[in-house]
Amino acid sequence: MSMVNWQITATTVYCDAVDDEVTIMVYKDWLTKCTGYNKYGKPNSEILNILRSKGRQLKRKLECGGPECDVVLKYKEKLLAEESEKG
Repeated sequence: MSMVNWQITATTVYCDAVDDEVTIMVYKDWLTKCTGYNKYGKPNSEILNILRSKGRQLKRKLECGGPECDVVLKYKEKLLAEESEKG
């Protein structure tokens, strides 16, 4: 994979896995970070209680999919496709 002309790009999206908006960042070397993983990946007791409460309301388990979840990978793939179209 070649380097790109930008340093970092980011987007904020709704993450169904944690029922919250998260920001996904992709760096020029294609490393990714997600604010949802920072908050929900290894939740403290307060965040865990929030997830459990929301999960009961939604009737499903809420759990972060990790730093390379589907949401992150889809955004990264979208950027890769855009870059390959440029040449």
